[in-house]
Amino acid sequence: MPVTLVLIHAAWHTGKDFETIANILRKAGHTVYCPTLRGNREEDDRSKIGLEDAISSVVDFIEENDLTDIRLVGHSYAGMVISGVADRLERRLRRIVYINAFVPLNGESLTDLVPPCHAAAFAAIADANNGALLLPFQVWRETFINDADIALARSTYDRLNPQPYRTVADKISLQRPLSEMSIGRSYINCQQDISLPHSYPWHPRLSERLGLFRLVELPGSHETIFSNPVRLAQAIWEAARD
Repeated sequence: MPVTLVLIHAAWHTGKDFETIANILRKAGHTVYCPTLRGNREEDDRSKIGLEDAISSVVDFIEENDLTDIRLVGHSYAGMVISGVADRLERRLRRIVYINAFVPLNGESLTDLVPPCHAAAFAAIADANNGALLLPFQVWRETFINDADIALARSTYDRLNPQPYRTVADKISLQRPLSEMSIGRSYINCQQDISLPHSYPWHPRLSERLGLFRLVELPGSHETIFSNPVRLAQAIWEAARD
């Protein structure tokens, strides 16, 4: 049965990075959208844009296109974004799907959910770059896309763009916990993802905050979106279907 999916990209990414996966899902008959968040568009001022701007950009996209019965999918940082969208547009959603993504409680920021050394590094990088976060290649290669060869690691790194620091430092405002929502909830866990250390895991540390949820696991790094898009597309469907 065809469904509507809205795929929300991670930090340093744009909607274009989801297009390979989107096309796989479209060939299966689904309607798929891949908007670029406010803060990650070429013209955006990284020193001024915050988390609420990113959330509002998805809310606006959904309302302007009058989308309903949506499977809303978020990768990594986008877990913060889709949580805020679900809080505002619950009636338009069928299910929210997190791909190794942050699951916040009210009043938390992304930097509250990473190891303190990561949060300190983000702040220092942003301070040196007028509020923009840049990702060093060696970090990308070793911890984000550790299942790829050097050519793919380099070519995907060259696609990244600076991330507004406020989008990861701002605290989210949620009216109620995600676990209390009436919509379906799923979590996709890529098992070789070490962008967060395995002693500080994505799953189950963050996934269990969803309450009753569907778990889909697969081999892969944090950037399986690039290293194995066919398998990730399958996982998204497994997580999003009824």
